[in-house]
Amino acid sequence: MTIALSDGRALGVPLAWFPRLLHASQAQRMQYRISTRGLHWEALDEDISLAGLLAGYGDMTRRPAQAA
Repeated sequence: MTIALSDGRALGVPLAWFPRLLHASQAQRMQYRISTRGLHWEALDEDISLAGLLAGYGDMTRRPAQAA
């Protein structure tokens, strides 16, 4: 996935970082909304923050288990 930022930068991230998008159809991926915080896919229940992308974060809903 490539995101063009208003300052001219382009940010590319692998869809594998976001399993809901990876497994969605192309038509579903195209049904997004841009907000002041990032991107939102209503039908996929997916929200991706620009701050998270810039920090290198993928899907934060599945965090690795903590070592005991």
